[in-house]
Amino acid sequence: MVDELTELATEAALEAERQFVLTLGGFALEIPGATLVTHEKIPVPRFNFVQEMGVGPERQTAFFERALDHYFQRALRPTFRVPEPVPNHVASGLLRFGFRPRSELLRLLLSTGAGPAKFGKEIEVRVADRSDLDLVASFWTGPSERAEFRTAMDVAWSHPNPHERLAPLVALLHGEPIASALVYRYRTSAGIHAVATQPSARGKGAASELVAFALEHQPVGTGVRYSMFADSARLESHLEHLGFRRAREFRVFELPPDAVLAIPPPGPPQPPQWRPPRGRTARRE
Repeated sequence: MVDELTELATEAALEAERQFVLTLGGFALEIPGATLVTHEKIPVPRFNFVQEMGVGPERQTAFFERALDHYFQRALRPTFRVPEPVPNHVASGLLRFGFRPRSELLRLLLSTGAGPAKFGKEIEVRVADRSDLDLVASFWTGPSERAEFRTAMDVAWSHPNPHERLAPLVALLHGEPIASALVYRYRTSAGIHAVATQPSARGKGAASELVAFALEHQPVGTGVRYSMFADSARLESHLEHLGFRRAREFRVFELPPDAVLAIPPPGPPQPPQWRPPRGRTARRE
């Protein structure tokens, strides 16, 4: 029963993450074997990824061509998230199209309900207000994406759809903002996203304070299970001290910076794999 509940919570967390991208102006296209999460106006891997859910060896060529064509037509560089262990045919297919695996696994962690570790009171955390919109957007986006991100965040924050809620958080040191995070809830799952600290203030525990505040004060309401992604063993270790445990891990494949956004030619024409029957068909009685 425990494993089944964890599996349901894991799927809910993955769905909540997709909804987080959608509510900020993106969209998701489902094709056999995967979901293509896309945000054309914020062209970063965090908002443009393929969530692989199972592709058979006999269908991988059509799958890869369809997925890549979707992103390349939009001049986007997607990443592929493939659950561990990665099937050999999926890995070889991605390598053939120029993708390379990251050295670190991407891990999805779920909160266990245990109380987070206590930290010092030097850093203050609060839920942001509307006057903090520009500040929160500046922590996570560059100048080219900031206006789009700010507008989308304002809409999701001020006018949420049913079953969702967004709560930006701000961490302050001596009254000065040094870090920020977004807590997004979809139904009974809530993800802590976009945790970012100013470079000059790193190492002071602001990111941990933001996560601990979310778990303790539940700014998006009660009755939810929190999740976070960790892209390094070091970050996973920090989150374990805050009451998180690994639920699933993925190998992330990405294109090198110099890769050309084009699908290789399929090779010489091949005869059709299926031919319609010739001659008369049997007449039904």
